[in-house]
Amino acid sequence: MVDVDTALRANAYNDRRRKSGGDKKDSKNTPKKIEDFDPAAHAVKEVADAYSMWLVIIYGAIVALAVRYLLMPEMDEPGAILYLLPLLLCATIIPIHKIIIPSKYSELYTNGNWFRAVFLFIFTWLAFSFIVSNPPLADIAPPTLAGGIDIEETEGIEETSWKNGVYTINLNQDTVDVVMGMAVRDNVDADSVNINAAIFYRGEMIEELANGTAISHVEEIEMFDSINNWTRGNRVSPHSSDVGLAWDLGTLDPGEYTIVITMTEDGSPWVNTTELEYKITIAQTKVL
Repeated sequence: MVDVDTALRANAYNDRRRKSGGDKKDSKNTPKKIEDFDPAAHAVKEVADAYSMWLVIIYGAIVALAVRYLLMPEMDEPGAILYLLPLLLCATIIPIHKIIIPSKYSELYTNGNWFRAVFLFIFTWLAFSFIVSNPPLADIAPPTLAGGIDIEETEGIEETSWKNGVYTINLNQDTVDVVMGMAVRDNVDADSVNINAAIFYRGEMIEELANGTAISHVEEIEMFDSINNWTRGNRVSPHSSDVGLAWDLGTLDPGEYTIVITMTEDGSPWVNTTELEYKITIAQTKVL
């Protein structure tokens, strides 16, 4: 038997428990309030972002042009200052925004805006620098050889190899007749490249091979064009724009020969120079 008082107490407890559980359930199902959209504030933020973008693009272009036309002509060769100076100017991004852009816009910028502005400045500077430092607006790349040196296939050569600027010739006889070839390459005009080349043996020059513009060596060009059996195939001159040159070095004894090559051109804004040194090592592999 349950008295009336106990039953009323139990009923009241159950009511409180259901009410408490229902509140929790209702609180879980209550949707979160979405922040109200303010078109006016959004429009102001869009204008601020547009101001920042164009300011950074113009600033990056000005820096690239200043480096190319003011700083580089005062230098004789590339230096670290050409990229260190623009990178250091990244520190001026924030002050320039606060000086040029009205405060009602600049006050809206956050750390995320500054991060994006710095990266946009760097990429803008790189893009404009690439445009104004390469043909047709400039030429800062020095001339080079298209594929090192090579020799004509001839009797007596057992094996050849080309690695790290050393051309190794293994013979099956006492001496060998060597015809050496190379090809001048430039990103603007290989014909006008001034080339000076000589061959040395034991520190003494035994023959001057070239002294003048590449195109002026008519006999050497004709000899190169007449040879179609280079040991390394067409690797010595793979492109039609390369200026091929060849020399008959005569009969060479086993030993180490050094080829010293200097190439210069009037680039823009400075003179481009390349100095190369190759070695020809001749060895007798069979005892006769």
